[in-house]
Amino acid sequence: MGADHSHGSHGHLPAGSRATVRAILAVIIPLAVVTVAALVWLWPAGPVSTAQQPTLQRVNGTITAITLTPCPEEPPIEGEPQAAPPAPDPATCGDARVRLTSGPQAGGDVVSPLPSGPGAQRFAAGDDVVLIHTPDSELDVPPYQISDHDRSSPLLLAGAAFALAVIAFGRWRGVMALVGLGITFVLLLAFVIPAILAGEPPLLVAVVGAAAIMLTVLYLTHGFTVTTSVAIVGTVASLTLTGALAYAAIGVVQLNGITDESSFYLDTSHRINTQGLLLASIIIGSLGVLDDVTVTQAATVAELAHANPGYGFARLYRAAARVGRSHIASVINTIVLAYAGASLPLLLLISVGEQPLGEVLTNPVLAQEIVRSVVGTLGLIAAVPITTALAALTGARRADSDHDHDRDDPPRRARHRRPPQPLSDPVA
Repeated sequence: MGADHSHGSHGHLPAGSRATVRAILAVIIPLAVVTVAALVWLWPAGPVSTAQQPTLQRVNGTITAITLTPCPEEPPIEGEPQAAPPAPDPATCGDARVRLTSGPQAGGDVVSPLPSGPGAQRFAAGDDVVLIHTPDSELDVPPYQISDHDRSSPLLLAGAAFALAVIAFGRWRGVMALVGLGITFVLLLAFVIPAILAGEPPLLVAVVGAAAIMLTVLYLTHGFTVTTSVAIVGTVASLTLTGALAYAAIGVVQLNGITDESSFYLDTSHRINTQGLLLASIIIGSLGVLDDVTVTQAATVAELAHANPGYGFARLYRAAARVGRSHIASVINTIVLAYAGASLPLLLLISVGEQPLGEVLTNPVLAQEIVRSVVGTLGLIAAVPITTALAALTGARRADSDHDHDRDDPPRRARHRRPPQPLSDPVA
């Protein structure tokens, strides 16, 4: 029957599909072996030493009372009698009594000055805060100083709501998606960042980390299927093209990756190749959108081939490409808006300065984001035809094999049909 045949086609691949699977495995298996070997080779032997850096102890507490005092008057700037620094917020001048909830003096009360100055946060009684404890400091500073709000509980609540929503909608696949997200964070925090800080080439670390994330997360989330394997091959090809384009664009635009204090500190203090770090960030950032596009295209072709067994390569490719073009149009807008949102303070600062458009676009910070957006978009555009072609080739071969299998086995179907029974005895 039809249901039995469908089950058999998934359980035992026809000859054409076996050839496709062998071709895919010829790419996946070497990629997995090289990725594991590179992970072992580049994995940092231990944490980066910070022995020369002063150790500051972070403790938590809850503000029980606040005592406000008049803000001190700031003296005018020398040489500019009419220019005076901005006055501090009156709500940030004073002291706070804090009940410690962690640290060596947990349960006791301490007094800490409120953070003041431009941009200082406001605190109120009942707020959970983080304090910096400097017991052996030679400087004339209080032993406890309020540093920031304690956001542990709100973030934990937001994370729990996120996990429940994913599991409620995705069920078992949602659970696997959360496990994959955890693996991504582990690889980024335990391998990529420590390996770069240990002095390994940032580009090589990013490529190996991206390959490990891609292989682990995609198979864990979507299963060990031909569709997932096709998506992985398409992602590898598109990511390779993205890396090559990024390398060429960074060289042509002459970006060195130093655009803020953080990148300058990494370059001067840790001797990290900031240009390679920029390239690594483009590759890792592109992976998060590429796997979305490739998985969607591979799944679309698989569903089209299943719903229309008579479709060949050309019809599968054209139908899935139409879906891919719509997907790319929305994803491109998403990428541009994401980068614009991340750079919004910079854009506002440039707008306040009333600089000409040419100077704005050639600013190193903005030029870096333009290169990131253009390269990522080109990689996404390339991912659609590459993955769609691979998936259509796989679907067409499977459909052709299934069609030949059905045509060569008509007696088995005939055995399931009962011959028509006469309604009455024939007349003698």
